[in-house]
Amino acid sequence: MLERLDYKDGDTALTGWLARPQGTPRAAILIWPTIANVGPAIEARAAALAEQGYLALIGDFYGAPVASFEAASPMAGTLRADWDAYRARLRAALAALAALPEAAGLKLGVIGYCMGGQAALELARDGADIAAAVSFHGVFGTQQPAKEGAVKARILVLHGDADPLATRENVAGLWEELDAAGADWHFHSYARVRHGFTDKGSDERGKAFLGYNASADRQSWAAMLSFFDEIF
Repeated sequence: MLERLDYKDGDTALTGWLARPQGTPRAAILIWPTIANVGPAIEARAAALAEQGYLALIGDFYGAPVASFEAASPMAGTLRADWDAYRARLRAALAALAALPEAAGLKLGVIGYCMGGQAALELARDGADIAAAVSFHGVFGTQQPAKEGAVKARILVLHGDADPLATRENVAGLWEELDAAGADWHFHSYARVRHGFTDKGSDERGKAFLGYNASADRQSWAAMLSFFDEIF
């Protein structure tokens, strides 16, 4: 059962969803959902992280309900029209997680899916005090590339090679950006795998760029857990 956590970004009221582990948490993990914001697939990820011993909070992009998958795009466009405001929205959720009493003294990590993968990378680029940033089928575009020496997090990118939202040219650009910043990064790419490969609902949306892939889903989750075992 997830617990509602109300927090704010300035005057914008936001709703996070918290999953608590049994016993003392290993670390506190912020989860950024897809462009459509929180849904059953992301809720399941939070619960799975709690089962692994992590305190997990799902962040809120918009502070408003998303009526449909199609309605999410203009909402995301509005949020990302001002990149400083976008990053402030991301930092607000991280601050809400860090402020929880049971998060005191814990290392912080961030993971994200699709637009949430971009959000995880943005917090790393922004120099947030996080130990790990993990992107699942994320997009790599940014208006504020990482600066040399700014990235504190170790980064893991889990990517479908057939994802048209993050082409090989985009991949190479990300590598070059992270290298120039001196970041510690790992990159896993899955052949013939499309965007949204961790979501079983991807195939039902009728979008050519989306596709669930059971093997990539399993392998990426295992890679994240192994990565976390090193860090946390």
